[in-house]
Amino acid sequence: MNEPAIDLTAVSAVVFDTDGVVTDTAQSHAAAWKHVFDAFLRGRSAPFDIRDDYLRHVDGRPRLDGIRTFLASRGLEVEEGSPDDEPGEPTIHGLGRAKDRLFVAQVDKYGVAAFPSTVALLHELRHRGARTAAVSAGLHGRKLITSAAVTHLFDVLVDGHDAALMNLPGPPDPALFLEAARRLAVPPARTAVAEAALPGVEAARKAGFGLVVAVGRPDAQGAAGHTDPERAAAYGVELREHGADVVVADLGELTVRGRVLPLTT
Repeated sequence: MNEPAIDLTAVSAVVFDTDGVVTDTAQSHAAAWKHVFDAFLRGRSAPFDIRDDYLRHVDGRPRLDGIRTFLASRGLEVEEGSPDDEPGEPTIHGLGRAKDRLFVAQVDKYGVAAFPSTVALLHELRHRGARTAAVSAGLHGRKLITSAAVTHLFDVLVDGHDAALMNLPGPPDPALFLEAARRLAVPPARTAVAEAALPGVEAARKAGFGLVVAVGRPDAQGAAGHTDPERAAAYGVELREHGADVVVADLGELTVRGRVLPLTT
């Protein structure tokens, strides 16, 4: 089997998803969602399953879209509500505000760590002339990148605030990735995407990015961080089915080849 690699003679830039690829925050997101959804689901449906519900219906989507998608999967309907709803109110916005409050409290209390392997890869890519971007469908993308002290490793940051200002839909629509490529001034065909969520992988493939690398971390497949090898392997298959060219458990498995060549017109 060929060693997984990013060939910088074929791509000139790499767009990184934030949660689960750059920052070690996917478990915090999942735990916050479980707390909120389990309280809402009590007496309505089975508890929220991090291994299945989070990965298939919530992970990688804008917050409110994730709520709508998950509830639809359970055949549940609630009112949309408004951004002024109280956190925890049984509306789309109320559930979203409750989750947001929990997640931000965790970030403020404990901070955010970047994956060392991702930091090492970013340094290597930039040393070889590649441009880099961080993308997040969430509203706190910049906060997470700043808290993890890796802002200097990105030429471009695109997050949920940009999406709201520009009316850009989130994954599986590729608009956020395309906006990052536009700001990098590199065509999608010469840009790689590193993504951990099924909707993001689907979005990158749909937009014709030159390389789609999926990060299927084994500890993201089990509740409370417990690895389930069979689930991890099955999720890797799903990532490929959604359009990943390469699936790795960690970005440290990637080799960087070549240097960025000037674009030709």
